[in-house]
Amino acid sequence: MTTVADVVGATLARLGARHVFGVVGSGNFHVTNALVEHGARYVATRHEAGAATAADAYARISGRVGVVTVHQGCGLTNAMTGIAEAAKSRTPLLVLAAEPAATALRSNFRVDQEALARAVGASSDRVHGAATAVSDTVRAWRLAAGERRTVVLNLPLDVQASPADRTEPMAAVAVERPQANDDAVVALAALLAAAERPVFIAGRGAVGAQDKLASLASSCGALLATSAAAKGLFAGNSWNLDVSGGFATPLAASLIEDADVVVGWGASLNMWTTRHGALVGSSATVVQVDLDPAALGAHHRVDLGVVGDVGSTARAVRAALPEPNLGYRTPGVREKLVYQGRWRDVSYDDDGDTTHIDPRTFSIALDDLLPRERLIAVDSGNFMGYPSMFLTVPDHRGFCFTQAFQSVGLGLASALGAALAMPDRVPVAACGDGGFLMSIAELETVRRLGVGMLIVVYNDEAYGAEVHHFGPHGHPLSTVQFPPTDLASIARGYGCSAVTVRQPSDLAPVAAWLAGPRAEPMVVDAKVAPGKPSWWLEEAFRGH
Repeated sequence: MTTVADVVGATLARLGARHVFGVVGSGNFHVTNALVEHGARYVATRHEAGAATAADAYARISGRVGVVTVHQGCGLTNAMTGIAEAAKSRTPLLVLAAEPAATALRSNFRVDQEALARAVGASSDRVHGAATAVSDTVRAWRLAAGERRTVVLNLPLDVQASPADRTEPMAAVAVERPQANDDAVVALAALLAAAERPVFIAGRGAVGAQDKLASLASSCGALLATSAAAKGLFAGNSWNLDVSGGFATPLAASLIEDADVVVGWGASLNMWTTRHGALVGSSATVVQVDLDPAALGAHHRVDLGVVGDVGSTARAVRAALPEPNLGYRTPGVREKLVYQGRWRDVSYDDDGDTTHIDPRTFSIALDDLLPRERLIAVDSGNFMGYPSMFLTVPDHRGFCFTQAFQSVGLGLASALGAALAMPDRVPVAACGDGGFLMSIAELETVRRLGVGMLIVVYNDEAYGAEVHHFGPHGHPLSTVQFPPTDLASIARGYGCSAVTVRQPSDLAPVAAWLAGPRAEPMVVDAKVAPGKPSWWLEEAFRGH
């Protein structure tokens, strides 16, 4: 007998579900098997939060809709942190959540799943019955794919078990991107034609449109920057400033501050990207281009808001430019970018000693070892700027930054999902010791799946952000500091290769592992110098 669960699984496979992440319980057993039967690869994580986070990262890097499958009630609540991160990041993600039958009012698993989804910014929908199983599933998929939404699709147990007909027709799923109106295009073209120092800041909403943006920037003389989440979008472009915001180099920050026109392309221009507005001059004209009208001016003042698809808007504005403009692309700026454009070009006093390595020195040495075809996923914490600033990436698919919710502990699962999306690259999970230990169950997942992942732990034996935030005021720190932990030994217990690093020379085993065959994950326990508080997290605490 064909059931609704079978139909939902078959429909999702036809729509394009390729990898499905989850933890299987009785409630999502049949729909998950249906997905596998119709060609999807099921990836079993050890915790639902890891499943949601891995699916989020898979979607970001692959460009496909991510799919998660969870048990009713507790399976969904376990996944909520990953779902919140995805929802805040506008990741196209579909969460298949089993749900108690409407009549099972006293079920131990009953919670208000619709309210849970909406509470963290996700959308909620439901498969209502056999007659609408296909259309309900397609509707949820269309919302996720077309509007870049995280959608929880509830699957009541009695509905899942209902007999169903596979022959219900499936409407084609077309994603339509609204075009910017002509007046907005002309106004933006006029601004860029007159600009002397234009800067573009591209966010995740610009992914796929980078070539059109680069072409427009070349015509109007704009320098190129990205939000942290879109790092790598303009990699290789000689006018690339890399990341705007807390991770910006001193040169990039100075050039953005001096801009007379700043255009955010699919970027929210939030406090991270603008340093609470300090990176954008008070006299600069600010433009924001976004598909979502509600995004315009939500975080930063906007002088011109343009609703439309980034790619088509950039192409139309370029066509409307009266003539090429040199803008910011002067020989003097170019020379500065050559010699001061990277963080490793900025001098610093090494804080390392005989037992601790400076995290900047460590990151630079690691950057020199890694092959070009790499993929960096970064957890949250005091350390996170070091891999984000000092590890280069070949393109936007080489960087996964799950930081919209600022949750510690997502880095390892992010690296897993990203690695499955780009299996031809060396995946690197950059974690703090707190986040790594919080999510260590997924180390077994990485090992079981045979992913040759490099897991780098910036180990300061503390929740460093809190140490640096509260320590200077004399508060006791025993709640956020920990005794030394031999992470390398723990990793070996999981079947991984491992090394403890206190000096650059200790990285020799990493070089040997990178040379191949990388048959098992490698964990690097880097005993980093506690050093000074990170300026990027000073921004975070200002935003509390």
